[in-house]
Amino acid sequence: MSAQISQKHPTGLYVLFFAEMWERFSYYGMRAILLLFLLDAVRGGMGMNAGEAAAIYGLYTASVYLLTLPGGWLADNILGQKKAIWYGGIVIMLGHIILAIPGGSTLFFLGLTTVAVGTGLLKPNISSIVGELYPEGGARRDAAFSIFYMGINLGSFLGIAIVGYLGERVSWHMGFGAAAIGMLLGLIVFRYGSARYLKGMGDVPPAKIATAESDAQNGANKRLGYLFIGALVVLLIVLQTSGVLDMTTAQGLAKGAGVIIVIISASYFLFILFAGGLTRVEQYRVVVLIILFLAIALFWAGYEQAGTSLQIFAERHTQRVIGGWEVPSSWFQNFQPTFVLLFAPVLASLWIYLSSKNLNPSIPVKFAAGLILLGLSFFVMVAASNIAVTGQLASPLFLTFTYFLHTIGELCVSPVGLSSYTKLAPKRYVSQLMGIWFVGASLGNLIAGIFAGGFDEENIMQMPALFNQVAIITTVFGFILLIFWKPIKGWMGGIS
Repeated sequence: MSAQISQKHPTGLYVLFFAEMWERFSYYGMRAILLLFLLDAVRGGMGMNAGEAAAIYGLYTASVYLLTLPGGWLADNILGQKKAIWYGGIVIMLGHIILAIPGGSTLFFLGLTTVAVGTGLLKPNISSIVGELYPEGGARRDAAFSIFYMGINLGSFLGIAIVGYLGERVSWHMGFGAAAIGMLLGLIVFRYGSARYLKGMGDVPPAKIATAESDAQNGANKRLGYLFIGALVVLLIVLQTSGVLDMTTAQGLAKGAGVIIVIISASYFLFILFAGGLTRVEQYRVVVLIILFLAIALFWAGYEQAGTSLQIFAERHTQRVIGGWEVPSSWFQNFQPTFVLLFAPVLASLWIYLSSKNLNPSIPVKFAAGLILLGLSFFVMVAASNIAVTGQLASPLFLTFTYFLHTIGELCVSPVGLSSYTKLAPKRYVSQLMGIWFVGASLGNLIAGIFAGGFDEENIMQMPALFNQVAIITTVFGFILLIFWKPIKGWMGGIS
C-alpha cells in the first residue's frame, strides 16, 4: 500500500496538465497551418516563396521560445509564476483573435507577435510549478514530467487535427479562431484549478525573498544587463552596415536572430557561472546545463523539421490519397503527438522500474539515445527523398517511421530535460534557466526554418544531401555524449 501511495501524483499536476494541454492546442494547431498559410497564394494566404515563408516560420517559432527568457525573469522578479501564466494566457488568446481577423499582412504579423509574447510569458513558468510539486526530485519527478508531457501532446494532437482541418479545408482564419478558443479553455482550467490545488506555489517571486546583499547584487546585474543590450545593438548595426547580414529580408532577419540567440545564451551562461554567486557544486551543475542546452538545440533543429522541410515533403512529395480522399498534409504532423500519447506512459513506467532496480540510465545517456534516434530518422528521410527525386510520390510509411523515431527520441530527451533543468538549476535562477532551456528550443526552431528555406522548388535533387547532413550531425553528437556520460554525470553533484 505504501508503495502505491508513493507513486500517486498530486492533483495540482493534472491542473497544470490540462492548462498546458489547451495552450499547446492553440500553439501547435496554429503552427500546423502557419507555413501552408504563408505559402498559399490561392485561398487568401500570404503567397510567399518557400525560402521567405520558412524563414518567417522559423523566426516565429524561435521568438516564442526566445521570449521565455524575459518571461522567466518577469516571474522571478516581479509577477511570480502564477500571474505570469495567467497574463501570458490572456495575451496568447488575444493574439489568436487578431490572427482570426482577415486584415492583411500588418494585422497578421501583429497577431503573430502577440502570440509569441504571451507564450514567452506562460511557457517556462508552468514547467517550473510542475517541478515545485516534487521537491524530492528523483524518478518520480521524471515520471511527472512525462505525464505533463502527455498533456502537451494531447493538446498538440487535438490542435493539429481540428485547427489543421479547419485551416486547410474551410478557412485559414477560422483555424486561427479555433486556436483562440483552445487558449480560453486553458485559462478557465488554470484559474479555477490553481486556486484550489496549487496554493502557495508560484505566488511570490523568488527575488522578493532576498537579503540586502542580494539586492545590491541585483542592482549590479541590471547595470550589466543594460550594457549588454547596448553592446548587442551595436554589434547588429555593425553586421548590417558591413554587409555580413541583410536584416531587411526574412532570411537575413532569421540569421540575425540566430546571432542574437547564440550571443544571449553564451553571455547568460557565462554570467551565471562567474558572476552569479554560485558554489563550486552549482557551477559544475550549470556546466551540465550548458551541455544539455547544446544537445537540445541540436535535437530541436532536427525534430522541428516537422513543421518545415517535412511539411513541405508531405505536401509535395508524399502519397496522401486514401480511397479517393486526400489526407490534409498538416495531419502528418500528428504522428508525433499520437506516438507520444502511446509511448509516454510506457517510458515513464520504464524509468521508475529501472530506478527501482538501480538501472535507470543517466541523463546524458538518455540525451545521447534521443539524438542517435533522431539521426536514424533522417537516414529514413534520405531513402524517401531518393524516391522523390525520381518524380514518384513516396509512401506515407517513410514519414510515419521517421516520426516514430522522432517520438522515442523526444521521450528520451524533452521530459527528462525539463525535469533536469528544474533539478540542476540554482533555486534563485530556476525560472530564468527554464527560460534558457526554451531558448535552446528557440535556436533549434530557427535552424529548422533556415534549413527548410534551403529547399529549392526547382532543384529537388538536393533533398537527399540536405537530410543526410542532419542525420550525420545529430548522430555524431549523440555518440560523443555517450562516450563522455560518466564525467558529465559526476558534474551533476549527486543529482539523478
